[in-house]
Amino acid sequence: MLVSNRVKRLLTLVPGERRFGFYRFLPFFFVLGGAMEWFMINVRIGKETFYDVYRRKRSERLYEARVEKGE
Repeated sequence: MLVSNRVKRLLTLVPGERRFGFYRFLPFFFVLGGAMEWFMINVRIGKETFYDVYRRKRSERLYEARVEKGE
């Protein structure tokens, strides 16, 4: 219960409760999404980024689909 009281108190510090209600947290989610997107594009883990892996897997799937079709 101590943690929930702290969380409630922290949430009441965010301005705009009367005007926006729950939607006052949207800017935080937009910033979090932008930071996550930046991380996936720019940060290399090993030798690859998330998008390198995505493009490679997509091209592999397209190649496999062409082979199954017989092209």
